[in-house]
Amino acid sequence: MPTKPIIDAFFDEATYTITYLVTDPETRRAAIVDPVLDYDHKSGKASTASAERVLAKAAERQASIDWILETHAHADHLTAAPLLKSRTGARVVIGEHIRDVQKIFRKVFNASDVSDDGREFDRLVADGETLPLGNLAIEVMHLPGHTPADVAYRIGDAVFVGDTIFMPDYGTARADFPGGDAATLYRSIRRLLSLPAETRLFMCHDYKAPGRDRYAWETSVADERARNVHVHDGVTEAEFVAMRKKRDDTLAAPVLLLPSVQVNIRAGHLPPPDDNGQSYLRIPVKLVTA
Repeated sequence: MPTKPIIDAFFDEATYTITYLVTDPETRRAAIVDPVLDYDHKSGKASTASAERVLAKAAERQASIDWILETHAHADHLTAAPLLKSRTGARVVIGEHIRDVQKIFRKVFNASDVSDDGREFDRLVADGETLPLGNLAIEVMHLPGHTPADVAYRIGDAVFVGDTIFMPDYGTARADFPGGDAATLYRSIRRLLSLPAETRLFMCHDYKAPGRDRYAWETSVADERARNVHVHDGVTEAEFVAMRKKRDDTLAAPVLLLPSVQVNIRAGHLPPPDDNGQSYLRIPVKLVTA
């Protein structure tokens, strides 16, 4: 049986995001998955309260943080990776296809400072690559579809799935962002659900499905295969693609889409300051005539 890492979850209700502290119980080497920087879109103010909670728990566990693992360039929250790196010395990791996402959004935001080679991150990882975590290993699974760059991280008996799939009663991620594709997402999900039935799956988000009165973020391969409302066993690729397209056509853009993406493709750094020393986020404006 794979070793069970110690997993601490931190739920950010403002963005419905779960950050994880994953610790090897024997060596106390640790990784942080998908950290959140608290950001108030109305005022433009950011704070580090969520990140400080993770650091406090790491100190309590006497854990040394080696890696900050991003499952993708998130469109719903800003990452706290730079702060955590400065406080711990950990390296910031993301899938190598972040290059594709940078190429798309560099043009959208006219962000000439953004590379298209991922150099903003400390390490780009490929499908099947492994990273050490004490006596555990972090296995990378490239699971595109939501975006071209999504990855999951398999650590011991647990997989941190990013935005590929949600709790069984909520379904699956949208596939209408630039570079997304519903058929590709279906194949990624089927690959994920081909893992051993007892594999624990940890979500990046939860929105409380109708009829459920509490947030939840841990399930299993067996449970997803049996009960996922979008992609349980028996749902064909064609059925999934038709469902996903119909559903995605009704979804509004995430509230923090524009600030999140332009910060997260920079590995969490703000855009370079203007000559007055102030950094600004850009909002592309399109006039749609009636």
